[in-house]
Amino acid sequence: MSIRYPIVPNMIVVHLGAPNVNARDITIPFTSYISNVAASELYPTWPKNALIANIYAIISFTMNRLYNEWYKSKGYNFDVTSLPAYDQTYTENRSTYENIDNIVQEIFNNYVMKGDSIQPYFTSYCDGRKTTCNGLSQWGTVSLSNQGKTPLQILKYYYGNDISIKYDAEVGDGILGYPGYDVGLGSFGNPVLLIERDLKRIRYNYPAIPQITDTLGIYTTEVENAVRKFQEIFSLNVTGIVNKATWYKIKYIYNSVKKLGELSSEGLTEDEATLLYSDKLSLGTTGIDVEYIHYFLDALAFMDPDIPRLQTNSIYSENTVTMVKAFQKKYKLPVTGEFTYNDFKTLIDIYNKKVQAYEQEIDKITENVVEKIKSCNRQFNVEEIQDLVEKEISVYSWELAKAFTIYRYTHALQRDGDTTALNAKLASKYKSLMERAWNIYECTSEDIQQENANKNAYLLSTQADYAACVERRYAFLL
Repeated sequence: MSIRYPIVPNMIVVHLGAPNVNARDITIPFTSYISNVAASELYPTWPKNALIANIYAIISFTMNRLYNEWYKSKGYNFDVTSLPAYDQTYTENRSTYENIDNIVQEIFNNYVMKGDSIQPYFTSYCDGRKTTCNGLSQWGTVSLSNQGKTPLQILKYYYGNDISIKYDAEVGDGILGYPGYDVGLGSFGNPVLLIERDLKRIRYNYPAIPQITDTLGIYTTEVENAVRKFQEIFSLNVTGIVNKATWYKIKYIYNSVKKLGELSSEGLTEDEATLLYSDKLSLGTTGIDVEYIHYFLDALAFMDPDIPRLQTNSIYSENTVTMVKAFQKKYKLPVTGEFTYNDFKTLIDIYNKKVQAYEQEIDKITENVVEKIKSCNRQFNVEEIQDLVEKEISVYSWELAKAFTIYRYTHALQRDGDTTALNAKLASKYKSLMERAWNIYECTSEDIQQENANKNAYLLSTQADYAACVERRYAFLL
């Protein structure tokens, strides 16, 4: 369990114009952006405490935009604009001032918070001469600094006594936004938790959205129904699946109802920002998120001979480390044995591609069998059809044949034994037959090696069993 505290980014994307105007987007270091804005809006001759207070306001304003994904929730691909009418003044290629740069380097990962909210506060401000506002007055900070007030006292003067400074925030690229894949039935983890959290709050303002009771981050039909209603209310394609468009629409409405980009913001408490699942899994980690990773790793290993299939449970064990390292090596990820969010995105992507590939292979196998039957211009009995299917599977896809064999063994046991729960005896039988099924295609069992495979009655019965399974398509993965 972890709290999603704001992370100060290394880089920031600035749109050089109004949001809806076709203008260039530039990616620059976060500290360079803050120094540029400060040099564009402040005078380097101002008292140091006034400069520090103003730079805190600039940093916090920027962090508020980033943390709430203000522009991405509106469909844009940038973080901030360069215009003070929308954000702050950024002047491309302008020079900055040494004393301002020094302050920025010292405090760039500190920001303003209000009350018990952990989100960066929306530190609205104006110059205090040409324009006035309810937030900080830049020229007013000069007078307060001359009165001997500290930067925090200056900020409290404008934003209230309940504000504080978050010092030494983490620096990195870990803003948890759209996960990079569609989230729907069967999805699990922190992305689902964020969807649930946001929809629960949105429901206060839009009570037609069904209630969500899940607290474990599991995308159930209950969550799907809530997403469908949200999509209907906000004129999105009603699918019950959270794609990128739905994700950021949810984010936009959540920001709006909580007023996260306003001085009167509800804020975001630690409880609201608490996530159940770790950002990184490693040796010794336990929990349902580890089981979830094991499921997908085992399924991938089932289809990919380069990933070993090892025994796993709810503990991130040495077996897990071995499987993860093999996965990372195969798919050109940093080979650490630890499992990160980027590893998970890759795992899901590869898994989905493998499933789709199997489905395409089965379509081709079915098509070939049908064509052969038609070309013979006679009726085929069931055994003959099964023989054709078996032959086509073995020729077309060795891995698919193995998968179908094991699938059929599993379901044969369920038919023969207790269908509600495997008792100890059945579990022992299950293990033995599963190993035997695997050996058939690894050619390691003695009865396979003792004679030609086509003469082995045991193998033929197995082939006939899994051949009929082609009609079940790729159900072995479900």
